[in-house]
Amino acid sequence: MSKKNNTPPSIKHVLTQLVLNVFEKNGKEILNYKQVSGRLNIDDTESRRTILEILKEEAQKETLKEVAPGKFQLLELKTFVEGRVDMTTDGSAFIVTDDEFENDIYVAPRKLRTALHGDRVRIYVYAKSKGKRKEGEVIEILQRAKMEFTGIVKLSERFAFLVPDDRKMLQDIFIPLSDLNDAKNGMKAVAEITEWPAGAKNPVGRIKSVLGVQGENNTEMNAILAEYGFPLSFPDEVERESEEIPEEITQEEIAKRRDFREVLTFTIDPVDAKDFDDAISFKSLEDGNYEIGVHIADVAHYIIPDSALDKEAYERGTSVYLVDRVIPMLPERLSNGLCSLRPHEDKLCFSAVFEMDAEGRVLSEWFGKTIIHSDRRFAYEDVQQIIETGEGDYAQEIKQLNEIAYKLREQKFKHGAISFETTEVKFKLDEQGKPVGVYVKERKDAHKLIEDFMLLANRKVAEFVSKKGKGKKKYTFVYRAHDAPNPETLGNFAQFAARFGYRINMKSDREIAKSLNHLMHDVEGKKEQNVLTQLAIRSMAKAIYTTKSSSHYGLAFDHYTHFTSPIRRYPDVMVHRLLLHYLEGGQSANADHYEVLCKHSSEMEKKAADAERASVKYKQAEYLQDNIGSVYNGVISGVTEWGMYVQIIENNCEGMIRLRDISDDFYTLDEKNYAIIGQRKKKAYQLGDEVQIKVKNVDLVKKQIDFSLILD
Repeated sequence: MSKKNNTPPSIKHVLTQLVLNVFEKNGKEILNYKQVSGRLNIDDTESRRTILEILKEEAQKETLKEVAPGKFQLLELKTFVEGRVDMTTDGSAFIVTDDEFENDIYVAPRKLRTALHGDRVRIYVYAKSKGKRKEGEVIEILQRAKMEFTGIVKLSERFAFLVPDDRKMLQDIFIPLSDLNDAKNGMKAVAEITEWPAGAKNPVGRIKSVLGVQGENNTEMNAILAEYGFPLSFPDEVERESEEIPEEITQEEIAKRRDFREVLTFTIDPVDAKDFDDAISFKSLEDGNYEIGVHIADVAHYIIPDSALDKEAYERGTSVYLVDRVIPMLPERLSNGLCSLRPHEDKLCFSAVFEMDAEGRVLSEWFGKTIIHSDRRFAYEDVQQIIETGEGDYAQEIKQLNEIAYKLREQKFKHGAISFETTEVKFKLDEQGKPVGVYVKERKDAHKLIEDFMLLANRKVAEFVSKKGKGKKKYTFVYRAHDAPNPETLGNFAQFAARFGYRINMKSDREIAKSLNHLMHDVEGKKEQNVLTQLAIRSMAKAIYTTKSSSHYGLAFDHYTHFTSPIRRYPDVMVHRLLLHYLEGGQSANADHYEVLCKHSSEMEKKAADAERASVKYKQAEYLQDNIGSVYNGVISGVTEWGMYVQIIENNCEGMIRLRDISDDFYTLDEKNYAIIGQRKKKAYQLGDEVQIKVKNVDLVKKQIDFSLILD
């Protein structure tokens, strides 16, 4: 009779990982339990017996193959991979790997260990049985995506839990009463996970901060920021550093710079803006050409590398624009004070200055440090009125700038740029931050004028650095890259657009861009505009920051960067530092170092966009909460296996009609045709179709809106 194995499960799990590591390192080598024990320097009888047991169990799982009695071999190489956890709502997950496998790897709930959504993990992939998808189990958590969660405190006499807002965080966090930090039952708070004991279902944590009463505007906006990892205030050291920066600009500093204080200069921004990080100067030259300067706040002058200010700006990566507030990347003294290009004040800038003709051709360029004095602060509405009436301050100069901007735009589209005019939802808020109205923000010539000159500066700065060095000796720089779309994804979009009578010519990048621009123009004002625009954008690749000298597909620029917004984007600060370094004759910077910074910046940009979307969804839900039972016309904006999303035409609010709530048939998803189809009557509801809906339910906590379909 065999002796009972007394090895604890947790030890056996670690031992299994070590055993499999031996086989992974030794490829196809055949080993018995004694040889494996030897490689692991294990000589006690109990552990050796456990190793033999592990070998037999792994052979049954088809991880190893017993090629002869007691002799084992790895069945498949590259059994261990790393990836990111993409959690599903049923508690299982798919591991998005680093291209080792074509498809994501499924992990059952019990094999996730304590891995959470977004965590970077090491997994063991089972040998694939014929016809089955790849499956695996988590063996090591390499990096937690986050350890802090927002949620509602649930309190009893002996213990407390935080119920997370995050729908992909499926475990409540156990909070000892001693770690409640004065949080009361039902309050919204931020909890930090402190430990996850072996074998425990729930992690243990402490309340880090209390956000306030659930449902209050300030509480909910702060909860969104905390959920996406953005701090609610600046550390004392950062504030102290910003306060210690001298306000005075010395004569010594002015002497190092090109002086634009006597040249007409102005800013054009939203009416409620406080951080003005770009200005335009304009001067007519004797030969009939124009000197146009794009002047950008010299943030890098004030932020010393590796200072507390610099580290905080890097960590944040970007300013965050929620519905009712801006969470700046820099403390207010810098963002709204020292660096803001306010009118009638001398300000330090980093500038791109161009000599241009009336056709928008750049005849010469200059980059360097400047000092400016803005003559006027315009809102977009002011400039739009001047463009339309021809009257107002600097009307002639603005008219000429607008004409050149039109030429720049024409050149851009002629070279294959794509024009995506998306609708931006804005809310009218009362004094408590409650939405009392919804409207769509219009983009007119005043917005496009500024945009075209900013694009010009960004492109020319990138081109300037890209010409430095050749081949592998090209100078390191921070580029804004945008890959060409996946042909299959774009092809699917083209098929869908054809149903509305729009043709996408797939012969070349230029033809694709031309077709898409025709579509964007023709669809304007039609019911399918939002659906087709959003689908077209989704078919595109995502733009990222990278040191690799890549083109920008959407803008049709061979080289592009972000130079024009250092108050609100950290990559622009990096660009300023690198550009100055090269202008002063410096050698190429370390590419690996800057690539790490680029990757972090891209991640923070995505988090900021997600937080901004969450705030819009919350306000949409809050707005419709007072309209439950109201009937609206909407357009189907998305279809899934559990329901269809509908966007209300009147106010752009989006909600879901659940398939189980449609009573006239049993509906299923037709993914290929972007539709749901009734199984008996074959009635189809397709993306872009107009439907009538009633607001059924609103869940503010989940930011969800449920509609019911009004049947014909």
